Amino acid sequence: MPNTHLAIGNGPHKVIGLHGWFGHAHGWGPFTQHLNGQDFSYAFMDQRGYGGMKGSGGPYTVEQIAQDAPALADSLGWQRFSIMGHSMGGVGIQQVLVAAPERVRSLVAITPVSAAGAGFDDQGWQLFSAAGTDGGARRTILDFTSGNRLTGTWLDAMVASTKAHSDDEAVAGYMPSWAKASFVDKISDQKLPVLVLPGEHDLALGEQACRDTWMKHYPHAELHVIGNAGHYPMDETPIYLATVIEKFLAGVPA
Repeated sequence: MPNTHLAIGNGPHKVIGLHGWFGHAHGWGPFTQHLNGQDFSYAFMDQRGYGGMKGSGGPYTVEQIAQDAPALADSLGWQRFSIMGHSMGGVGIQQVLVAAPERVRSLVAITPVSAAGAGFDDQGWQLFSAAGTDGGARRTILDFTSGNRLTGTWLDAMVASTKAHSDDEAVAGYMPSWAKASFVDKISDQKLPVLVLPGEHDLALGEQACRDTWMKHYPHAELHVIGNAGHYPMDETPIYLATVIEKFLAGVPA
């Protein structure tokens, strides 16, 4: 059975979306309301253990995501597609590129983890490890990565959403896979179009982190800082994010 997904649009340019660690297919916030469904077809996928795939069991790895995403494309009749990933999904989209390079038209990486992993120190590893079961740890991570600047009402809603729409064992299980990713050698010399979108206020995966990783791994990539946003521009600046992404996708060769 293909992974569940949110479908938007019926345009000729096909795009698969991979959510982040605290996300799910229907968890992209207001962003999905502003997408162009005439020129693009979007399929926002639930990774195993999230959204409609809760209770599905693992494996909870980005390598499994890289098998599930092309399988979803097959079920939709899509041969080639661009692929967009948020945070943990940034590792996922690159693993799809490794697994099926001939099928991937372009990469869109939103506040993304790189192919070199997260580079946590001991304190960071402890905090993120606790988030597998601890809602308080998830709130602390959400607050930090969005720049310690957003209302607690939104933070509380995000924690409630991630607790409701993911299995704790999946959240805990995926973490080593994306945080300790190490496959830069497998994506070197790629020349496909790549858009990298750090948030201005992201204290974890901001502009400098992306320049130190993504822009070295993909020297031909385009980097665009999303102003007035931290780690969740799909919630913080949804219209602008959609505009920047679709301008890029419109220029991707068929």
